[in-house]
Order: sequence, then C-alpha cells, then structure tokens
Amino acid sequence: MAQTLPAAYLNGEYLPLETARISPLDRGFLFGDAIYEVIPVYEGKPHLIAAHIARLERSLTALSIPNPLSEQDWTVLIHSLTEQNGGGTLAIYIQVSRGAESGRDHVWSEKIQPTVFAMATELNEIDYERGASAITLPDQRWARCDIKATALLANVLARHQAAEAGAIDAILIRDNEVTEGSVSSVIIVEQGKLIRRPGSTAVLPGTTTDQVINLAAGKGYDCREESIPITRLMAADEVWLTGATKCIAPVVTIDGQSIGTGQPGPVWRSVNALYEASQNG
Repeated sequence: MAQTLPAAYLNGEYLPLETARISPLDRGFLFGDAIYEVIPVYEGKPHLIAAHIARLERSLTALSIPNPLSEQDWTVLIHSLTEQNGGGTLAIYIQVSRGAESGRDHVWSEKIQPTVFAMATELNEIDYERGASAITLPDQRWARCDIKATALLANVLARHQAAEAGAIDAILIRDNEVTEGSVSSVIIVEQGKLIRRPGSTAVLPGTTTDQVINLAAGKGYDCREESIPITRLMAADEVWLTGATKCIAPVVTIDGQSIGTGQPGPVWRSVNALYEASQNG
C-alpha cells in the first residue's frame, strides 16, 4: 500500500491530511457520485499534467458535475500540493464529488457545490526486470467505464483477487475479448506491432497508454487499435499493462501460462526506455 504524505487539500484549503473531514451526507460517500484522477510526479515535476486535467474535465462533464476549478487553478493545486509534500517522486490523487446536501436523495439539487479533495502518496519504483504476472477475470463493471468514477467495487474485487493470486492485476474479459485491467490498460505486441483495443465506453481513456503509443510510434513502431480476443492475448509475443503509477509492466505469465519467452521482451525494453526518459522531460 502506498504511504500517504502529510499535506492535503480540501475545498480551497491546504491542511494536514489527518484533519481533513467531509460531511457524511456527501454524495461521493453515499452514492459514489464522484470522479477522480491520479497524476504521477517525478523529481517534483507532474507528468502529463495537461492530459490528466483534460481527462478530469471529461469525467466531470460526463456526470454533469460543474468543474469547480479552471485548468490553471488545477495546475497550481497539483504543483502546490507537490511542493508541500517535499517534491520528489510521488502521486497526486484528486477526487471531486457532486457535494453534500441536507439529506439522501438520488435526485440532486442543481445548487449543490462540489467537494474537492486532493492528497499525495509515495510513488515507489517497481522492478520489472523479471516481469509480472496477471490473471484473467470476467468484466463485471458498469457500462460507462470511460468515466473515471469512484464507484470501483467491481475493480476492487478483481484487483483483490489478483493480489491473492500473487498477480499485479486482473485482465478483464467481456464477450471473450479483452477490455482492460482492473487498474490498468492493456497493450499487446505481435511481431513488433503494438496493439491496443479501440476506445469506447467499455474502457477508460488511458493517458499513460496514449503517451506510450505516441513514443513508440515516434520511434517507428507500427501501432494499431484492434480488438483483442482472449486467444490473441494469450498468443501475443508480449503483453504490457500501463497506468499512471504502474508505468509499463511487462506481463510474462497470465493464468499461469507463459507469454512469449516468459521474460520481458525486446520491444518492452526499447519502449520502456523511451518512457523512462520522458518522465524527466
């Protein structure tokens, strides 16, 4: 579990995390009526900050929650919270709920004010030299996985099952095709080609995945968006799981079956080097 850092932000105020409090009537608490975003920070510099803020805005719009801050204000918040927690390498977690009302009702008031909370956690480097393992599970999530909402019960159950199996994540399957991981996106490699599934309401738009694909394409790799049946997943030369805090995890076994050579592959080594270099850019 990532260690939380002491300084937090709540509704316009920077304060110790241990003193931050929200109302028990907050709709994020009662209904999961909220969105979130996670921004990795390397050596004090937020990574892909504009893309993360844009995705936050998209999620808020999808839930009809008015964006309480401007892009500039979000940028200042992220930088300020980073500095107040000592800079270095960490992750900023932002959550915006629809807010708190005087009672519990599925229908919200248009006058409600959003609750804005942010905190920082340590971001530890992960050693992928020997690769990682994953499992597959049925995708039992709701139909709007493109919204980064806090209602993550299905993801939590899948990720916990993966942890119990000693795996880094669960790759979710719907109608015999890969959607994404419970806390990551999926890229496969076939004969040097990088393949991700097309965007839809079934998957979250991945800021890290976009960066990985852009870097690989800039290096001359053929990058495509295609469906990934489970048989194609298991037969791939390489399988990667990507995410803001996971970076690019090379998966060498799935459900106990070796992927490719059973070791992190050459394409991963090449693209991962590009991604690591981009963290300092």
